[in-house]
Amino acid sequence: MKASASVTNSRTADRSLSSPQGGDASKAPQYLHIDDQSDGQRIDNFLLRVLKGVPRSHLYRLLRRGEVRVNKGRIKAEYRLSAGDVVRIPPIRLGESAPPARAPEVQLARLEGAIIHEDERLLVIDKPSGLAVHGGSGLSYGLIESLRQLRPGRELELVHRLDRDTSGCLVVCKRRSALRELHALIREGGMDKRYLALILGELPRAELLVDAPLKKNVLSSGERLVRVDAREGKEARTRFRRLKRFAIDGQALTLVEAELITGRTHQIRVHAAHLGAPLAGDDKYGDEAANQRLKGYGLKRLFLHAAALSFKLEYMARPLRLECPLPDELQQVLNALEN
Repeated sequence: MKASASVTNSRTADRSLSSPQGGDASKAPQYLHIDDQSDGQRIDNFLLRVLKGVPRSHLYRLLRRGEVRVNKGRIKAEYRLSAGDVVRIPPIRLGESAPPARAPEVQLARLEGAIIHEDERLLVIDKPSGLAVHGGSGLSYGLIESLRQLRPGRELELVHRLDRDTSGCLVVCKRRSALRELHALIREGGMDKRYLALILGELPRAELLVDAPLKKNVLSSGERLVRVDAREGKEARTRFRRLKRFAIDGQALTLVEAELITGRTHQIRVHAAHLGAPLAGDDKYGDEAANQRLKGYGLKRLFLHAAALSFKLEYMARPLRLECPLPDELQQVLNALEN
């Protein structure tokens, strides 16, 4: 059963926007009643699914302005829907709908070869660096749109996200029931996620737990910027383990394993910078001069890789543990540092 929609008239027309279903302009908002199929889904992902063709940036702008409401209240993009919720969508004017952009065949072949696990409920892919997980902000398509081309007819949804420049293990669901189960597992700390990162500096000891609340800000440009904020931030914890030390021109570097205990936006990057040891190649929270020097060692991207994850769903006889080897371009940087 799909989420149903009923359109009712509103005396307060939302500017000159029209119905999200397209066609003739209607100045009434739309009300969608959430059923079990959408229970647990984030409101932003829900809107992207039901309002196909509306630019992602526009949907987030509606959320920030409070024009999309749930049960008559304002909500944020990370709000998770519950069965029985009523979502109010303002009238939205859609331009002439163009056919969706398709990823080139060479990219589709590359992604097909990057799938490291697949069954009837989910697939896990070794995401390449430089590929956004979804389209928007000037991108016609991302990883999820490309995977939908590879698996037509499947209702594929991202379980979690990786930054565009981060590579490694990424889980995608084929069924809504598996998505809900995995989201519950993540909330309860039941998914073990390990990353490899190169930091500019040293850990004060071999293993260190960073417990520093994070607050996310979205700039007017749509750029996300995260800061440690003890008063207003959300709980965020990362465990760092030292793996190997390096040094170049008096600059200490350390290869670390980062274990995510919580999963906030840019968490590893901001926690590393909070320690005074930002990630190598990080152009948002890092050290520009050090990053420039590392280009001489072949580093042309953020040194952050989702190396392993493990979890167990009800249908699995045993926990699923998957590993993504360090990409060649990052391994070559480590080899150059050693030499």
